[in-house]
Formats: sequence, C-alpha cells, structure tokens
Amino acid sequence: MQHSLDSADNAPRQRVQDEIRRDIIFGVLPAGSRITETALAHKYGISRVPVREALRALEVEGFVESKPFAGSTVSAIPVDDADDLFAIREALEAATARRAARHAAAQFAAGGPDPVWWEHRKELAALLEAGDQAIADGRIDLLPELNIRFHLGIAELSRSSSLTALLRQISGKIEWLYASDVDSRGKSSWSEHRTIMAAIDAGNAQEAERGMAAHVHSSRLGYLSRFSPDGATGTAS
Repeated sequence: MQHSLDSADNAPRQRVQDEIRRDIIFGVLPAGSRITETALAHKYGISRVPVREALRALEVEGFVESKPFAGSTVSAIPVDDADDLFAIREALEAATARRAARHAAAQFAAGGPDPVWWEHRKELAALLEAGDQAIADGRIDLLPELNIRFHLGIAELSRSSSLTALLRQISGKIEWLYASDVDSRGKSSWSEHRTIMAAIDAGNAQEAERGMAAHVHSSRLGYLSRFSPDGATGTAS
C-alpha cells in the first residue's frame, strides 16, 4: 500500500520531469536558457513543488544547472562527454545484443517463445515499422524517441536487469546526442537496426554483438567528426 501511495505522490514530478527533459532534448528549452519554477509550472500546468523536485532530478541527470542566487539554466549538449558516453554505450549495447541473441536461440530451442519474450519482440517489430514510416513521411524528428525505445527494447530482450538499468541511466543523454545529429545520420542509422534484429532472431550471438558494436561505433565516429571541437574521431573500443 505504501508503495502505491509513493508512486502516486511521485507521478506529477515524474510527468513534468519527463516533459522538461523532452523539451530540452528537442530544443524547445534551448541550451543556456534560464528557467524558473514559476514559468515552468505555468507552462506545464502544474504546481511549483513537483517542478522544483523535477529540476533537482534533472540537475543530477545533467540536463539542468543550478547556482545559488542565479537560478537554473538548461545545460549545454554534452559534446565534451560524447566520446565517453558513446564508449560506454558501445560496450553496454554490444553485451545486450549478444545476450538477446542467446535468449532468442534458447526460446526457439525450447519449442517456441514465452509470452513475455514474444510481447517484447512484437514491440520491437512495431518500432521498426514506425521508424520506417517516419522516414518515408519525412518525419526525421520522430526518430530520436523511436531510436532509444528500440535500443532499450533490445536490452529488455537480453533479460539482464543490470545492463538494462545501466543503459536507462544514460538513455536521456544518448537521445539528446542523437537528436542533435539526426539530420546527418538518422536514415542510415535506422536502417542498421533491421540487420541487428535479424542476427538476434537467428540466435547468432557473435553477429548480433558485432553488428551492434559497429552500429554504435559508426554513430560515435560520425558525431565526433561533426561536433567535437578538435574533430576527434574517437578510438575503437
């Protein structure tokens, strides 16, 4: 009962936290802009208390900077941290893809997938279709959210709670970087998802791991070549 009450109490804060984060990622709240509890409460139609709590949480995530007597501002896109974030993501997601393929092989070796696994797999199929449709419709702006949902879906298929939790911790920053570079690599990056998914479905752990690592590494190199101050291209992991 207490857990239910706590969840209900946290719902307004989580909702506004998600909305503020999304508006930062997509530039509705630009980097460097000053934000106040009063203005945000009015914008999102909520009281100042959950806004204050949301800003504290977003500060921990790195989306907001707060200074005494100066208020809060939107952080800059984490270009300086991009190489490290991509390196962490590359290792994490290669592992999740490998484990997802092994679980797929085990599912079909047992005579067919269990209902939970199959629901996750159907969700991924729907995401792939949605991404293809977004590209066909010229709605590249929809890809960042679909992209992070796809990658988190692979993590869910891996059935590793530790790896999934780690990926969730950096998923907001990943989406932020992706959104800033979606015009350059969005279409080609999205098409690579089906190759990764095919390796997972085939139960080919090595190919799934290799494909996911190459997928993330290509994004890493492309992003750094376009946005890194010194044009650094990172090093292979």
